[in-house]
Amino acid sequence: MTDVIATNQTILVVGGGISGMTAALEAAECGKNVVLVEKNPALGGRVSQLYRYFPKLCHPTCGLEINLRRLKQNPRIRVLTMAEVTAITGGEGDYTATVKLAPRYVNENCTACGECAKAVDAEVPDAFNYNLGKTKAAYLPHKMAYPQRYVLDPSIIGTADADKAKAACKYGAIDLDMKEETVQFKAGAVIWATGWKPYDAAKIQPYGYGRYSNVITSVEFERLADIHGPTKGKILRPSDGKEAKNIAFIQCAGSRDENHLRHCSRICCMASLKQTNYVREAYGDAGKSTIYYIDIRAIDRFEDFYQKVLKDPTVSFIKSKVAKAVQDEKTGDVILHGVNTEGYHRYATPHDLVVLAVGMEPSVKGANIPAEIVSDSSGFIEADPSNHAFFGAGCASNPLDVNRAVQSATASALRAIQVVNRVARVEG
Repeated sequence: MTDVIATNQTILVVGGGISGMTAALEAAECGKNVVLVEKNPALGGRVSQLYRYFPKLCHPTCGLEINLRRLKQNPRIRVLTMAEVTAITGGEGDYTATVKLAPRYVNENCTACGECAKAVDAEVPDAFNYNLGKTKAAYLPHKMAYPQRYVLDPSIIGTADADKAKAACKYGAIDLDMKEETVQFKAGAVIWATGWKPYDAAKIQPYGYGRYSNVITSVEFERLADIHGPTKGKILRPSDGKEAKNIAFIQCAGSRDENHLRHCSRICCMASLKQTNYVREAYGDAGKSTIYYIDIRAIDRFEDFYQKVLKDPTVSFIKSKVAKAVQDEKTGDVILHGVNTEGYHRYATPHDLVVLAVGMEPSVKGANIPAEIVSDSSGFIEADPSNHAFFGAGCASNPLDVNRAVQSATASALRAIQVVNRVARVEG
């Protein structure tokens, strides 16, 4: 890819998920130079970790493949992976960004042949699969990773495994002397698209996440259902590898709660409705899904999908805020306790597996962004005039589904383009 020369007419996009990629592509295809910065070894963000989209239940690989092809073909986009913005100074039309580049220990000669992974013995937690399994310490982040280049985990540098990886590479791609670097460049506008992270379910003490192995989160469930995930698509519970056929989905796990996240995260209900389809696909009529909910928020075009799930005889809905979960030490079943508010019936119901529909919070909260910006009480970037040419995109600005995140990113790109156009007119 042609290297982009960063000037104050360049647009800096921070975050290489679906929102960051969209913003970068929209700006570049309008003729603007873009520097796209991503902290992980590959682009794609959390969308690449999904098994299916709702409501059509298509695979994310389709949309990602199209965007990656557009990106590879566009010489106006400079991509920096394993990169983190540490400072942004200046103002509208004249920002200076400082970016820290972590060593990958693999250079551009890499063909993704995988010989380095075969050579090493050490394993590390598999971050792409939310640490549900392990991966070799020389790894490709995922099958569609861009750049399609392996990474050496820093833990093996200076060990015999690193030497084995270097010896196994026929293309001279392993560079064990790579060091951390810091670069600076100019930009006229900044699009902050760092996305979201799942709320820390361990903070919701009554549900036992982290204490009970058979209580997992909705994002972890996505990886269990994926054929490329740690269980090859089999829905197995962590405690004993048993097929989980009776699954509970607890809504608003950490959301709409003054003790945790005050806001509604918008996608959680739809995510659980979608995941009941995974259970049906896996087990047919033998599977059972129970959704414990406060309200089902299926907005706009999602109502039809909700109605379809309502008619599924393998899915039950219990209107209740679950009070607590307890895992049976002998059976491994998780027993949920609470009150069904429709009829006020108390329950103590066992399930093979409990899935917490955890809320969304910004990956980088407003207070932690290396520039002065206005954010709301949850840390999402506000559309405030005092932010000047610093624009939030996607889930950095609000809890959003993929479709709305893409729309938000396009809007942010248009605003950034207006800024650099003004800079160009002034300088011209």
